[in-house]
Amino acid sequence: MPRTDLIARFRDALLAADWTPDAVLQRIGEAGQAGLWRNTTIATEAALGTDDDPQATLARLWLLQQSVSHVDAERALPGLLSGLTEHGLLTDLGDRVAAAVDVRPYGSDDDGATGWVVSDLSPSLDHSGTPTAPDYVLGVSPASTTLAQLTVRRPVARALDLGTGCGVQSLHLARHVDRVVATDLNPRALELARWTWGLSGADVDGRLGDLYAPVADDLFDLIVTNPPFVMSPPRPEAERLTYRESGLTGDGLMQRVVTEALPRLAPGGRLQVLGNWAHLRDRDWAERLREWVGPEFDLLVLERELLDPYEYIEMWLADAGLTGTDEWAPRYREWLSYFDALGVEAVGMGWLQVIRPESHRAGVQRVETWPHQIVQPVGEAFAAAGDAATLDLSAERMVNTHWTLADGIDQETLGRPGAADPEHVVLRSRRGFCRAVEVDTALGGILGACDGDLSLGVLISAVAQVLEADANALRTEVLERWPALVLDGFVEPATPGVG
Repeated sequence: MPRTDLIARFRDALLAADWTPDAVLQRIGEAGQAGLWRNTTIATEAALGTDDDPQATLARLWLLQQSVSHVDAERALPGLLSGLTEHGLLTDLGDRVAAAVDVRPYGSDDDGATGWVVSDLSPSLDHSGTPTAPDYVLGVSPASTTLAQLTVRRPVARALDLGTGCGVQSLHLARHVDRVVATDLNPRALELARWTWGLSGADVDGRLGDLYAPVADDLFDLIVTNPPFVMSPPRPEAERLTYRESGLTGDGLMQRVVTEALPRLAPGGRLQVLGNWAHLRDRDWAERLREWVGPEFDLLVLERELLDPYEYIEMWLADAGLTGTDEWAPRYREWLSYFDALGVEAVGMGWLQVIRPESHRAGVQRVETWPHQIVQPVGEAFAAAGDAATLDLSAERMVNTHWTLADGIDQETLGRPGAADPEHVVLRSRRGFCRAVEVDTALGGILGACDGDLSLGVLISAVAQVLEADANALRTEVLERWPALVLDGFVEPATPGVG
């Protein structure tokens, strides 16, 4: 565990060198930043030129993964070289110093989370193709960023960062959670995460162990995780990439993450997962995921992408640094045989949310394919979906409730040029999941009038009178469609008529 005094002096040195998100991004420019996301360093190296100031030295250490002179390193990290070397963050090469881990400034525009993230160095920088070590600790990635953006950020008492890795999710959780607990099976991950939390000033209770074992029977208001979901053929523990592979069969790890979370959710608590699941021969994938949860929990699953076995295997072989190696082809064939034996026809990738209702009622469950445009962060859209699931959508309650049209709803009309009337009228949300719904004249008129002043029943009668339509038939039609409009976030209750 890192010493408190060393962490404090390290943080002071990072601040003195202006090793902060905005300053570093300004220094390397947009081209440098984009290049680093592609694992290339040329643009950043060009931006640094021959500069040897402390910020440039730290950039060479951690962004370019180059050694620097002992003199430059001491100037950038005064009095820290021996301590950081002792704790495995630097490597002493005699007259030069190299980074043993990555220390990256971190900042989020979405919620203001800031600090430094400590992880392992990239094994594929400038496409070096170095095989990944089994205990490798991944830094900030598109997956971790996506999980942070889909996390509901409402204040709660207790949250669990399951499989914390480099600890970045806890930086976000610490901003709106009274107590954050983080677990990981990989001792190295927990070691580096403690540097992340210490440097960033986040108070996190880190615990070593497999999945939920370290938290026993604790209850949480929020559990977030991007677990090691890759469905690879089982390999010896010494060969398994801990950050992405569990050693369980198929999507068994994902199933355990979900099912073992259920008894650990406090009333109203939610689990949010970014992961993979199998599409099996002769099995409906959506029904399989519902079975994991059972009927008493709210469930929302959005499958963002569906990959065939070839796409999936190639992606993860490349991630392991096996591209161009002698292992590529035999591992590929091994994986295909494994999927065939399990009956895996495709792999879904996406987002899953489970909520334990506060009252005894049947769960509201939606499992769907949603590859369409979304607007990040979508955390509030997940929160709103959870809120909608708590509403009493019986006919009597719906008609007596005053509703408002949600913010950010646009109307689109489609039809032939010059036609007197459009062939289609679509309402589309510009927020969250960007849902869309086609409406006819009557339903469109009712939705357009939802400003909270009148109940739904009154609006139905008024529109029926204007259109000279059968009020009872219109009422039946509208009430059949209204629950979906509520759950999709097009309308919200303006008064306590529902719930």
